[in-house]
Amino acid sequence: MKSLRTLSQALTNFFCMVLSMSPKLEQIFTGDLFYLTCDEGVSPVKWYKDGVENTWTNKMVKIPAASPQHSGSYQCESNGQRSDSFSIEVLKYLPSASLTILTGQPVMPLEDSVILKIENEDGLQGWNCWVNRGTTTRPIKLKLKEDTVSLPFQTNKLTVPETVYWCTNSTQGCRSNQITLRTSDKRVLLEMYPLPAVAGERLTLSCIARGTDRISQTIFYRNDQIIMTSDKSTYETDSEEGTYKCHATFTYMARTSGPPVKEVSDNQEVFPQAELSENMDCTCKSCPSGAWSYRYYKEHHQSWAFVSSDTKPHGSGTFRCRAVLDNMRTSLSAPVCEFLLRLKNIISLFTLIHIKISPVSSKIKNK
Repeated sequence: MKSLRTLSQALTNFFCMVLSMSPKLEQIFTGDLFYLTCDEGVSPVKWYKDGVENTWTNKMVKIPAASPQHSGSYQCESNGQRSDSFSIEVLKYLPSASLTILTGQPVMPLEDSVILKIENEDGLQGWNCWVNRGTTTRPIKLKLKEDTVSLPFQTNKLTVPETVYWCTNSTQGCRSNQITLRTSDKRVLLEMYPLPAVAGERLTLSCIARGTDRISQTIFYRNDQIIMTSDKSTYETDSEEGTYKCHATFTYMARTSGPPVKEVSDNQEVFPQAELSENMDCTCKSCPSGAWSYRYYKEHHQSWAFVSSDTKPHGSGTFRCRAVLDNMRTSLSAPVCEFLLRLKNIISLFTLIHIKISPVSSKIKNK
């Protein structure tokens, strides 16, 4: 009898549920994509967050854009067996390095590729990039020079519905943001400029129909709500956080009869912008306590060049700033034009001088 109990316990331990994450990330930042999998589970699976049962029932759960609300302790259960707790903390800031799309879009036709650019102001020595397709993660070796702070590289052809890229230093203590590339066989694509799209900045949306420019009507959506209906395929707006898509009505030149084609694009995301002061005193009221430093950037040929750290920049120009702490940072602040600020101060000074002089002038006239 004892041997049977021992065998039963051994089988229970052997088939114990294991909760895993893919891709495996040392730190999770706002906007990251990852999957949680109950490795030994069979659907339906019960999921728990902080001890409360969730509505998920699949063996694999997708978190398409992580937020601080996803922080917590997770468990999965199948056939009466529950996994150990799996803790997740989602940081509400950005990673220390930046990975951007240099050419291309987040949604591309099958078999196409894009050019990505990795950038780290403190240098890229010891950095590598990674590509994740489903449950498989592979390294991408970068050809780096000694003083490199940015490097473009081309992806392989996109052959699966979703591919995730990111970069890390040698210890994986610092990393970049993720870039998620999706393929689509739809004839209508939504393009966004600039990328990455950040809430609070001007955003240009372009609805493109492959193989034709004969678009008679375009409808733009944010969070499934219509924001513009137009006979033009391009729309410029102040961006807000949310999911965007477009619906196009179009025809092909070779088509001589029948109704026009109507099709909806895949979704595109706009992520939130961290709060930073709009004046030249760079602050971050929402940042937790810590040894935060502040970096300033100046507009240069439609990009933002780093100019100083913890010291206000001098001279005319348009500037932005961000708060930086070890392996994370905030988004750039709203742009501030230093020339306009100085002009405003000069006008204020002249107004003050005029007010002080006026009474004296009146006394002289009275004499």
